[in-house]
Amino acid sequence: MKLAVLNDTHCGIRNSSEIFLKNSADFYSKVFFPECEERGITQILHLGDYYDHRKFVNFKALNHNRKSFLNEIRKRGMAMDIIPGNHDTFYKNTNDLNSLKELLGHFMNEINIVMEPTVMEYGSLRMALLPWICNDNYEKSMQFIRDCKADWLGGHLELSGFELMRGVESHGGMDAKLFDKFELVLTGHFHAASRRDNIWYLGSQMEFFWSDAHDPKYFHIIDTETREVEKIRNPHTLFEKIVYNDDEMDYNNYKTSHLTNKFVKVVVVNKSDTFSFDRFIDRIQNEEVYDLKIAENFNEFIGANVEDEGLQVDDTPKLMDDYIDGVDTDLDKDRIKIQMRELMTHAQALEIA
Repeated sequence: MKLAVLNDTHCGIRNSSEIFLKNSADFYSKVFFPECEERGITQILHLGDYYDHRKFVNFKALNHNRKSFLNEIRKRGMAMDIIPGNHDTFYKNTNDLNSLKELLGHFMNEINIVMEPTVMEYGSLRMALLPWICNDNYEKSMQFIRDCKADWLGGHLELSGFELMRGVESHGGMDAKLFDKFELVLTGHFHAASRRDNIWYLGSQMEFFWSDAHDPKYFHIIDTETREVEKIRNPHTLFEKIVYNDDEMDYNNYKTSHLTNKFVKVVVVNKSDTFSFDRFIDRIQNEEVYDLKIAENFNEFIGANVEDEGLQVDDTPKLMDDYIDGVDTDLDKDRIKIQMRELMTHAQALEIA
């Protein structure tokens, strides 16, 4: 048996922007469903964060999701098991009120919402499914982890020591050693894919923020008999970062056609010929990009008494971390960093309507 795995699809992200809705539709129609059809896959497993906003989902996102995903599942005779992720639940301390139960009601023949820790059998593979762990289900979840008899576990876990985004490590989460008994743990939640020992963060299947730029995205197919996990690349990208240094490259011959319908950021390392730079920017703008940002290094305007060694103007999370590290406080600085990143993510989500 072969099983298609999704996670962190975040329907309605970025204020249900048409750009991101179309990007998800392209992924489903041109990558996900064709691969499933070619391989005869009829069972999907979703590891949480199906919807994006934990408090509400608007009609545009619901209509789009029904047309591009749910109707396709029904039309193709497919089924999906899904666990709640943290973005699917209304309250932070309980999973009971969640968007999955409220909004997938017309597709209950196709969608199985797994609200309790459960062991599922997919072919010969016994897989434990663990919904988002919160205060309300913590003791039950810990008991399940200790007592269940399963080969693998699928969850939506917040574990310490794994990448939240490229180069940014999680602190304060659960200890990964709790899951040592399982041959393999597949989990959603962090959007950057990473793997250590038996823990595999699958990463998101689509790009949502600048932190996703040039970070390949995949969905996964499990062969339950051979226990192999295959990564299927999603070639549809939205973010393109260009490091501009005219000491090393002639940008007069730089191809820009691939930038159409992309968010583009030009990070200027060296600009010795301003005329050529302006022409390069004009060529990018002529490609009908969604947005263009230019990040320049203004070190020449920084006073001599300011410590600027290693300053990177486009790395906002690093700047925030450095600032927090320099603050004299007894508060938990790692927790402050995580909360600041959450605020930054929410702010980014408001950029596009």
